[in-house]
Amino acid sequence: MVRNYTTAQLLEKVREIDGFKGYPQEYWLLGVRSNEDTANRFDDKFYLFLSEQFILVTSGTTNPGTPTLMQFEKVNKKGAAVLKSDKWYYNVWHFGKHQGKVDALLQLGAEVEVYRDTDKDDDSEEQGVLDRGYFGINFHPNTYKPSAPKTNVIGWWSAGCQVVNDLNTYKRIITMCKPQKVVSYCLINEFN
Repeated sequence: MVRNYTTAQLLEKVREIDGFKGYPQEYWLLGVRSNEDTANRFDDKFYLFLSEQFILVTSGTTNPGTPTLMQFEKVNKKGAAVLKSDKWYYNVWHFGKHQGKVDALLQLGAEVEVYRDTDKDDDSEEQGVLDRGYFGINFHPNTYKPSAPKTNVIGWWSAGCQVVNDLNTYKRIITMCKPQKVVSYCLINEFN
């Protein structure tokens, strides 16, 4: 699991990230990708901020699950999408329904950059071809059920999406972000 950071540490780190144009004035999300990166496990963190104010933190994944990594052709013949980290994605998400089933933040506002992982192993790697565009890299929970227990296995829940595995905290995030026209995202790697 990703180490704990202070608000000051996180805000300082994201200022250094490629494409930083200032802190969004509304709610925005920060993903921190674990250096450990345990295969097929929710071992990353998502932080919700309101401008420079920390609101909450929850667990999740910023990586595709093992099924996608091993059978990427079922999702995209180019390879499993691994969102490029240490990058800002301003105004990337709009509120909508993931797969038409659950409230989510959908990649409708801006392009993203993903690496296409094609080596069919358990490691989600930022290597190989860098692809830029609209790929449905959404922010959603790991269930379509209105109440589901927290789970640690990613499975098919992420084919590149940023996925939360704590439904109650996820609902709080969506409730706060829903009124906004767009939501920005920054993804960083765990740091010392």
